[in-house]
Amino acid sequence: MENKEVLVYTFISIFISLQFLFWRFIWPRLNAAMSSLWRQTSHRDPPSHTLTAESFESEFLSYMKRKSKLVNKALEEAVPLCEPVLKIREAMRYTLLSGGKRIRPMICLAACELVGGKESTAMPAACAIEMIHASSLIQDDLPCMDDDSLRRGKPTNHKVFGENIAILAVDALIALAIKHTVESTSSEVPPVRVLRAVLEIVKAVGTEGLVAGQAADLAGEGMSFDNDEAGLEHLEFIHIHKTAALLEAAVVMGAIVGGASDEEIESLRSYARCVGLMFQVVDDVLDVTKSSEELGKTAGKDLISGKLTYPKVMGVEKSRDYADKLNREAREHLKTFDSDKAAPLLFLADYVFNRQN
Repeated sequence: MENKEVLVYTFISIFISLQFLFWRFIWPRLNAAMSSLWRQTSHRDPPSHTLTAESFESEFLSYMKRKSKLVNKALEEAVPLCEPVLKIREAMRYTLLSGGKRIRPMICLAACELVGGKESTAMPAACAIEMIHASSLIQDDLPCMDDDSLRRGKPTNHKVFGENIAILAVDALIALAIKHTVESTSSEVPPVRVLRAVLEIVKAVGTEGLVAGQAADLAGEGMSFDNDEAGLEHLEFIHIHKTAALLEAAVVMGAIVGGASDEEIESLRSYARCVGLMFQVVDDVLDVTKSSEELGKTAGKDLISGKLTYPKVMGVEKSRDYADKLNREAREHLKTFDSDKAAPLLFLADYVFNRQN
């Protein structure tokens, strides 16, 4: 009897000891591993698109239309016409909702989905980028800047609302972009990611982005350079800051809120920089080869105003070759990703290269 009691007590002691070891040492590590796995799987949702690397161009155009409709709806809700109806709000909506291809918000959403995030998670950031883009268009068209009267086939903002309201609309759209990102991004996204996304906007607008590019663009009007290489270097500075910076911010913001790693973010940043420069090269070529009706804006204006452009420095054919090179480089930066998941961004690079307006 005594031997049985000793045996029972021994088993109980061993069981209690094992429980202690489990809860003290094993469970915390197991729980942390399970939580990490849950965060990854809950965050890494499959993309909402059905595009693959083998899809047709028509499927991508349908994809763009779907995304554009979603973005337009979100923008409409972000800047409603409410009582009292203020002229400044009408001016903001005039440019923000005046059409456009919605390329920047689209790549923001695509980048988020590429790294496993949800489309809805990146929508506030996508809208914010389009707000910044709209503000830059209003500013570019002002008489003291590029002095243009036509944008997307319609009179420019200051032609409709006056220069004073147009300038205020620029300020209001920038402020709203930051506010919208902070207030409307899902609470599931850690605050540190939201802060990083906001920093990308600020960098894209300020002296590390649009402002620096526009200042260099104004300074370059009528300038002569000792050689084409010096001219090209100045031109690259302008458009890395003026055009590519906003595309970089769009992709990076989407990747950040989507939970991308630092390596993924930098690959996407490099992709966007190539696409941004390619966008401008193609834009410059179209400016000297298409009519105002085809472009929806004043054609040949850069040439008349003495602005530095890629065809002016390189000629039209070499500019086209350079755009092709940038397209190939952009696609190369996406090679570390699954080609089917990256399909929207791969198709977009070709779309920018082949666009006609």
